[in-house]
Amino acid sequence: MEFKHADNKFYLGNSPDDNQAEITYSHGGRTIIIDRTFVSDELKGQGVAKKLVKAVADWARQEGYKIMPLCWYAKKEMESNPEYHDLLA
Repeated sequence: MEFKHADNKFYLGNSPDDNQAEITYSHGGRTIIIDRTFVSDELKGQGVAKKLVKAVADWARQEGYKIMPLCWYAKKEMESNPEYHDLLA
């Protein structure tokens, strides 16, 4: 599964506006604020949301960003998984 990155989102689909799953964020200095995670009904239950969080976390770590997860799913995933604790703002 390969996610694309554009327009302050990681997504799975044809384009940023035509996708089956996405995680969106905004910038606040050196912090990115995750505000939404969406997975279409046909992809639910396949771990796509978890993989989206990992994609954002990997990118943020590489670019030197901290993450403030406001989206309930990203917040739960990042706070409960020690591999993301170094990224939490």
